[in-house]
Formats: sequence, C-alpha cells, structure tokens
Amino acid sequence: MTHGLRIAREALSIDSVSRSEVLRYLGYQGQPLSPELDRRIDDTVARCIAIAQPRMSLASYALREIGEQGVALESCTLRLTGHDIVEHLADACEVVLFATTLGVGIDRELRRLSLTDTLEQVIFDAAATALVERAADAAEAQARAYAAAAGAFTSWRFSPGYGDLPLDVQGDFLAALDATRQLGITLTPSSLMVPTKSVTALVGIHPTVQPGLVSSCSICSLSDFCTIRQTGRTCRG
Repeated sequence: MTHGLRIAREALSIDSVSRSEVLRYLGYQGQPLSPELDRRIDDTVARCIAIAQPRMSLASYALREIGEQGVALESCTLRLTGHDIVEHLADACEVVLFATTLGVGIDRELRRLSLTDTLEQVIFDAAATALVERAADAAEAQARAYAAAAGAFTSWRFSPGYGDLPLDVQGDFLAALDATRQLGITLTPSSLMVPTKSVTALVGIHPTVQPGLVSSCSICSLSDFCTIRQTGRTCRG
C-alpha cells in the first residue's frame, strides 16, 4: 500500500504553544490570575521555546503478525502486547513509529529552577510538556501525510504506557527508531526517557478512515503542521 518510510530525523521549528494547554498542565480551573502571574507565564513559555531544540525521528514498519499475543513488526524486535493495541491496529497493514524530544537543555533548566525558583520550575515544566506534545503533533502530521500520499489513513497516536501497552516496550521502541543515536534519548532502569521531555508514539496505517479522528480541520491539533490540505484533500479522504 505504501512505499516504506525509512528512519528519518528532522529538527522541528515550533514558535508557539497553546496558552490554554499550558494552563491545563498547571491545573488551572478558571481561578483569577494576577497581571504579574499572567506576564510570568508568558515570559516563561517564551523562554522555554527559546531553550528547546525539538527534534523527531520516525519510521514505518509492516505488520508481520497480529493476534492475541500482540503485534509483531517486520525487520525489528519490537513486539506490542496488550488487548488495547491489538484492537487499535486491528485492520492495519503497517505502523509509523515516532519519537520526539526537546533536548537536554530543558532538563538542565528544570534542574536549575528546582534550586532557585520552584514556582518558575512548575510553570516551565508545564510549558515544556505542552511544547513536546506540539512536537508529537508535528510528527503525527508527517505520518498522516505519508499515509495520505498512498491513499491510506491513520489511527490516532498511541504511546507506550497507554492502556495495557506496557511501558517496558520503550527499549525496543527506541531501538526501532535508532533514537539514542538520532535524538540522544536514553532510558532509566524504570523505562522513563531522558531527556524527560520526550514522547514516543505510533499510528496505524489503515485502508479506511478510522473512528476517533476529529471531524474538522479547524479544530485539529495537527493543523499547523498539516501538508495534506495543500493537495486539496484531508486526512479523512
């Protein structure tokens, strides 16, 4: 169906994040914000964007086997186990794996702030979380464009640790993307990624439109990175 997507690394240019997303990660629930705190949030978000070096790596793999024991991929050791991922990829013929990271500068700044300004640390952490999700949006948009070029469709992104897909697949997941060499991402003994502001995820490549995707480009979180509309189509056909 598709032509195959070899491991590719790319630096990402992201110059904004949703303020509402930053506030959500801060636990904001509509309480009043002082003008001083408002300015501090904006300044911290801008500094986070300036420090970050967002990059991504992505690759596609054909499905070798899918069943009760999980999902096995061609040409790599990654095996995805759990009922949820089997259901998610039920009629897929291929998956696109991707990893994104903001780089070690973000971790260094978080450590510095933990010693000097804990409020600033909390705001900076929320801004970095929103920013790495934007990087994941950019990677997912590329995966959708890859599928659309072949007349195929993607599912929404699914990450290790989501549902009953265990977090301990991260090692093989990163290996399938050569992400340690490409992006500098390593794992702790408990399978947490370093740099901490990193995301791994996958989407299935399917022959038909998948449920769960947003119904309009105007409300799609991937719209800033979408290249499909330039062709006069959408990711829904």
